[in-house]
Amino acid sequence: MTLPTPIRWIVSASLALFAGAASAHTGDHAVAGFASGLAHPFLGLDHLFAMLAIGLWAAQQGGRALWAVPAAFVAAMGLGGLLAWSGGVLPQAETAIALSVLVLGVLVATRRLWAAPIGMLVAAGFALFHGYAHGLEMPQAASPALYALGFVLATVALHGAGMAGSLAGRRAVQVAGAGIAATGLALIVAM
Repeated sequence: MTLPTPIRWIVSASLALFAGAASAHTGDHAVAGFASGLAHPFLGLDHLFAMLAIGLWAAQQGGRALWAVPAAFVAAMGLGGLLAWSGGVLPQAETAIALSVLVLGVLVATRRLWAAPIGMLVAAGFALFHGYAHGLEMPQAASPALYALGFVLATVALHGAGMAGSLAGRRAVQVAGAGIAATGLALIVAM
């Protein structure tokens, strides 16, 4: 039995609405790379808490450190990503990342204030390992530039959230720092 022409057109058009894209050339590699980079810092407590702690600690220090410490973190994180993409090796990266959560939490909990250059060195030292881990976990089809843009924007947002969290008050920030430090200790023990 042959369907009348108008019904064939309606059925064909209806089926075309439900057709999926050919998976070989979806064109979403760049978007997926950016989205993966943007999501990565939010998906692990180690990255999430370290980046929030940088914002909290920078706000506690105030002055030049308010912007210099997070900026040093972001810059060194980018270098760590480049190191991973170029095939470089950074030994004990996961241990250093867990240690960063512990140390940064302790710095926030104890309100440890240092001169801005020292704070920048501490932040940059830890950030190198965080960036290296981000770089190693980049999806194969992703654009390194777009992936990096994603994880840099996420990091800046988390630093900003930490700075904003500092408005909760001195005691609340110190309690948050203690919680971050406890998480870092748990991460180290779990290794």
